[in-house]
Amino acid sequence: MKTRKVLALAGVTLLAAGILAACSGGSGAKGEQTFAFTYETDPDNLNYLTTGKAATADITSNVIDGLLENDKYGNLIPSMAEDWSVSKDGLTYTYKIRQDAKWYTSEGEEYAPVKAQDFVTGLKYATDKKSEALYLVQDSIKGLDAYAKGENKDFSQVGIKALDDQTVQYTLNKPESFWNSKTTMGVLAPVNEEFLNSKGDDFAKATDPSSILYNGPYLLKSIVTKSTVEFAKNPNYWDKDNVHIDKVKLSFWDGQDTSKPAENFKDGSLSAARLYPTSASFAELEKEMKDNIVYTQQDSTTYVVGTNIDRQSYKYTSKTSEEQKTSTKKALLNKDFRQAIAFGFDRTAYASQLNGQNGASKILRNIFVPPTFVQADGKNFGDMVKEKLVTYGDEWKDVNLADAQDGLYNPEKAKAEFAKAKAALQAEGVQFPIHLDMPVDQTATTKVQRVQSMKQSLEAALGTDNVILDIQQLQKDEVLNVTLFAQTAAGEDWDLSDNVGWGPDFSDPSTYLDIIKPSVGENTRTYLGFDSGKDNEAAKKVGLNDYDKMVNEAGEETTDVTKRYNKYAEAQAWLTDSALVIPTTSRTGRPILSKMVPFTLPFSFAGNKGTSDPLRYKYLELQDKAVTADEYQKAQDKWMKEKEESNKKAQEELAKHVK
Repeated sequence: MKTRKVLALAGVTLLAAGILAACSGGSGAKGEQTFAFTYETDPDNLNYLTTGKAATADITSNVIDGLLENDKYGNLIPSMAEDWSVSKDGLTYTYKIRQDAKWYTSEGEEYAPVKAQDFVTGLKYATDKKSEALYLVQDSIKGLDAYAKGENKDFSQVGIKALDDQTVQYTLNKPESFWNSKTTMGVLAPVNEEFLNSKGDDFAKATDPSSILYNGPYLLKSIVTKSTVEFAKNPNYWDKDNVHIDKVKLSFWDGQDTSKPAENFKDGSLSAARLYPTSASFAELEKEMKDNIVYTQQDSTTYVVGTNIDRQSYKYTSKTSEEQKTSTKKALLNKDFRQAIAFGFDRTAYASQLNGQNGASKILRNIFVPPTFVQADGKNFGDMVKEKLVTYGDEWKDVNLADAQDGLYNPEKAKAEFAKAKAALQAEGVQFPIHLDMPVDQTATTKVQRVQSMKQSLEAALGTDNVILDIQQLQKDEVLNVTLFAQTAAGEDWDLSDNVGWGPDFSDPSTYLDIIKPSVGENTRTYLGFDSGKDNEAAKKVGLNDYDKMVNEAGEETTDVTKRYNKYAEAQAWLTDSALVIPTTSRTGRPILSKMVPFTLPFSFAGNKGTSDPLRYKYLELQDKAVTADEYQKAQDKWMKEKEESNKKAQEELAKHVK
């Protein structure tokens, strides 16, 4: 895992990125449909093979297809590969490239067929150029790690082969039941070698649509920095019948005037708009368009409150003595104390500062790995975790881990856990109240309000004679420098921090749980305040070595998915009980106005071809009138039933690919 996927929990603008969309179903020439929406960040390149940035992927995922893609129920279905098979030992994946797959220029002229060799060329290029996304596959594909490190300079020794023009084969180091979910990512996409060589350093220039070839549903027509990005339907695309929008236009929006999207929706220039329940104009808008305000589904990004168990820096603090520093450190190493924080934190009130009272519960999350992220043996991951969690103590027997409700907040439990912690800590000489420093960007109004809400609920539940949350209002750069961008644990200057979250790369619990392993996790300092791989004493004291062992054992289970997920559920249950990482919210689950036909978009919790965040245009359909909340709810209920049945059939189909 790379820290590029760590998501800073900033103010309104960041949280809106990829969610605020606007579309128009108006008629153009010959009844053309145009989809328009806003964007906030210009891409610095169009290089889908090497980028790790959403600004590029938001564009290229609509014009470049990989081997597989997602349907509207989240199933992986054929794209450039019309069929595939996996060997019985789970190590060899063979894909048959469809013969009607073609490369086109930005003008829509046919350039060449898409061949198996294009996937080999793409991976070699991505590795040679040290792709930001290479970590996704470097340890997966046989021989790739050695090639990437320069230990072997012959790429033909890497486990990817073009067996013929229509067959590409991957050999893995060990079975990965989730391998196919990685094929939607740009690092495994194809590129035409002749075109690549002809462009040289001019390949994939940010503002030049002619600098790449296209094999996807759309052609990129123009990019004007901080102005517009425009697409047109690829008329010769192999699956053009599933591309319903003729043109796409993105308009730059700086995120400052939060009433503007709704106004543009009302005047007809936009037909979907992200809404801001805490803005001054929302109350009036709600009266006017209450029946049309709908809430998007929750995505797989999880924001959390992290716990610094080994704080070393105190530049930004309200502590006035070494005794206070020592007391806080000892308190945060005590599990009962951390559980008191988890149970005493009113996360509904916290979320309402961003999503309004009516929408607060719609973004709440209770476990780090989303409860519906994966399924096995007829159970969601959250159900598996609950079975393990109840064995840790009575405090967990009535906890609901489902999304969209606060399953943790319970002031009585908080008081009970704190009483146990206080007795133990006083025996260690700890002095109360415990002062907890929490940094916040002082310019992000809703962010400050959220942290103030957390302070209020914690101090009300536990008493200011026991706990005081000291909010450190800093400049944005200062907050980032002592949290997300800190280069070592010594730079993590906080006790509690809600400035971070995580979005998954592929469909397996390891994409979340590996990142905080004390042995090799790359984000232990961001979440927990210590550098991994250094045998940290605080990590030992809180039992993280046990967690490390559980996660490693889960990763070693490569053949039985049910056993694998149950082992990861054990690790997640341990993490929940430890209260080291306290989940708060998802990124989406936010109110919008829209003319998008509900649930016509592709869906996925991970990868580049789903629409949890950001938006993809293939399959999207529009309607003339704004969607009502009732229409959306009925469509969602129907989709949920269909999804369950579709996912079940897809699982049954998997067995047919083993050969």
